[in-house]
Amino acid sequence: MGKSLAESILSGERMALARLLTQVENGSPEGRLTLDELFPYTGKAHLIGVTGAPGTGKSSLVNQIALQYRRPTATNPKRVAIVAVDPSSPFTGGAVLGDRVRMRDLAGDPGVFIRLMASRGSLGGLAQATAAMVQVFDAAGFDVILIETVGAGQTEVDIARLAHTTLVVESPGLGDDIQAIKAGILEIADIIVINKADLPGVENTEHALRGMLGLAHPVEKVFRHHGQAMPIPGSEPANAGLWVPPILRTIATDGTGVGELMAAIEQHAQHLHQSGDWGRRERARLEAELEALLTGTLVAQFRASVSDVRYEEVVDRLVQRTYSPWEAVKVLMNGEA
Repeated sequence: MGKSLAESILSGERMALARLLTQVENGSPEGRLTLDELFPYTGKAHLIGVTGAPGTGKSSLVNQIALQYRRPTATNPKRVAIVAVDPSSPFTGGAVLGDRVRMRDLAGDPGVFIRLMASRGSLGGLAQATAAMVQVFDAAGFDVILIETVGAGQTEVDIARLAHTTLVVESPGLGDDIQAIKAGILEIADIIVINKADLPGVENTEHALRGMLGLAHPVEKVFRHHGQAMPIPGSEPANAGLWVPPILRTIATDGTGVGELMAAIEQHAQHLHQSGDWGRRERARLEAELEALLTGTLVAQFRASVSDVRYEEVVDRLVQRTYSPWEAVKVLMNGEA
């Protein structure tokens, strides 16, 4: 009798891994069942999110980070998976394919697996699909999983929150755009990277980032999900010390500053383990994933219990302002006329 798909994944078969990733992305029943089998084998990988505005050189930086983990001189090279998330249409081509060409340095390395994701026109389930893919790579024995997003909007921020360590990448010359994303994205930053540091204006960019950093990182440790603060169970001991995100300069095209970035990533991982924050982040992340799945499942079950005709009647009354949204919910839930 042949091996199951889960057994093939655990034994390191790349073809089986590619097949399961496609099933998971498409939300197939077989993919979900296999993911259930693999879940007990997850929880070991270091998840590193890389996000920031378009044009900051995230793909080149991810390429350099992966190369550092795989360098021949490393005493213990780590297996690296890269999930590159592009919320735009895969048919537009452009940057997503062009930027990933820079990852050709990793081609042919059996210790590296690169997976590109596109939303296919729907952003709603993108973070859940990404989380599922990360779990597959985790179970497959990859030591480091890099999650790269193409932009810095709410969807990208949600995806970046999957990570233990989040890198926010900036670059000089963004002008007023840099201020527009600061408040929302810096609060999830564990390490801030100013890439393309050979460009003019790098000092001004660093000064602006340092000025915003204090506003973005309050003393209270919370996990933010979809913009809502969720206190992490088990408050951090007063003497544990808070992590202050370092601001580092890199030039990803030639590797300048990448060594210092790797050291900061390792220091952050050590801090998470020593402070107990690793476990708290894992709990908060899995709780948020559970609640999202519960919400979707309960809504689907409820819709299946209400006839389409009845539902449309309530929507019509909502449009006519006969019902308020809360009244419409009460009517549907209580079966009232």
